Amino acid sequence: MVNQLKEHYPIQMICNVIGYSRSRYYYHQNPGKENRKEVILKSAIADVAGRYPTHGYRRITQQLRREGHTVNHKRVSRLMRGMGLLAKQRVQRKRTTNSVHGYKRYPNLVKALTMVRPNQVWVADITYIRLREEFVYLAVLMDVFTRGIRGWHLDWTMEKSLTITALEKALLGHTPEIHHSDQGVQYAANDYVKMLEDNDVKISMAAVGKAYENGFAERLMRTIKEEEVDLSEYRNFREVNERIEMFLEEVYMKKRIHSSLSYLTPSEFEEKWRYEQENIQM
Repeated sequence: MVNQLKEHYPIQMICNVIGYSRSRYYYHQNPGKENRKEVILKSAIADVAGRYPTHGYRRITQQLRREGHTVNHKRVSRLMRGMGLLAKQRVQRKRTTNSVHGYKRYPNLVKALTMVRPNQVWVADITYIRLREEFVYLAVLMDVFTRGIRGWHLDWTMEKSLTITALEKALLGHTPEIHHSDQGVQYAANDYVKMLEDNDVKISMAAVGKAYENGFAERLMRTIKEEEVDLSEYRNFREVNERIEMFLEEVYMKKRIHSSLSYLTPSEFEEKWRYEQENIQM
């Protein structure tokens, strides 16, 4: 049945409807024409791709190696192409930035800055999450050097309490040298700015209309949307809050590897950096 339907619908959609896992589907495709090792590898690829649907073949390869498979990226690329797992869908975003306000603007302090240590620069952004009949909003702060999540908060509205609460949580454990964001009203508001200034944090902002100047935060939000939000259907606020907490604090921080971190997770990368610094000072 799956083979008949796949000419008209995506494999993932078919598997979701009939309750058939994608890894199981690929595992049973033409078993007589493939050796057992390749069938097992394709099943493993499908499993990893299901957990990390936006990973390209290089990160899929690294994740497979972490899980005990001996494989190179060329073979993974070939198999993923044959399995139809290389194409990515782009998701349109709802606008969450209102930069039309009378608050003070700040220059971009990070444009030519090289990141060399944790808490040198934090980036901040807001995204929306659709429930069945309404929206909720997520504010996140990320450390650029480690890609670690420093603080986050989910709320019903985009009022200033959304970003202030996320910042309060972040400052409980760390303090950045520079806070970088877009020029949205939530980040330029007096209460938010005062909290940064009270902690001796320099304020940096991307220019209006230049989202790429806050590219690290943009990519983080895209990851959250593509790898958690767009794959889920939340019934209520409590459920989305629990799922976002699990994704950010467990999956993203402790399981999701980053090519920019030498294929380590943010937690592993920061722990490794601090260990190396301690040994240098000894």
